[in-house]
Amino acid sequence: MSYLMGLPHDFRPGMQGPLLPKHMWSIRVRLEMAGNKRDLALFNLTVDNKWRDRDLVGLKVRDVFAAGRVRERASIIQSKTGNSVRFEITETTRQSLECRIADPEMIGLDYLWPSRLHHGPHLSTRQYARILREWVMSIGLEPSAYGTHSMRRTKVAQTYKNTGNLRAVQLLLGHT
Repeated sequence: MSYLMGLPHDFRPGMQGPLLPKHMWSIRVRLEMAGNKRDLALFNLTVDNKWRDRDLVGLKVRDVFAAGRVRERASIIQSKTGNSVRFEITETTRQSLECRIADPEMIGLDYLWPSRLHHGPHLSTRQYARILREWVMSIGLEPSAYGTHSMRRTKVAQTYKNTGNLRAVQLLLGHT
């Protein structure tokens, strides 16, 4: 039960909680040390933007990259709601995305996270969940306690903890 320590007080078994700042830092450092450009960019963008997994994996290079650089702000159409959501790309994330996009394996590709399998144009949500599981296990956390929705909640939980502003949380998640 030690993996439950540090989770929100309303965390229930079976519910996927957010990562804590120390967890995010640990994962980010491991990915940087491993030189894993794809996963580092994926992790940074995931934490920054609070998207559902299907919106994240379907992201195209042109959604974040224009005029030879990663944009500071961009927008996507949420697959669940059909609403356009504007988002900020932090400096750290822009740097990791620039490294990712500059990688020779990305030349001529439309999707930021292309599938390594031939039957899909981009990473599937299932593949993304496996990647996330590896990140969580790499820092010694129980993988069943964290999932793709945990990533969506991570920055939002910190925002709520720091501000207590429920409306800000609703806006960050795209809820009405």
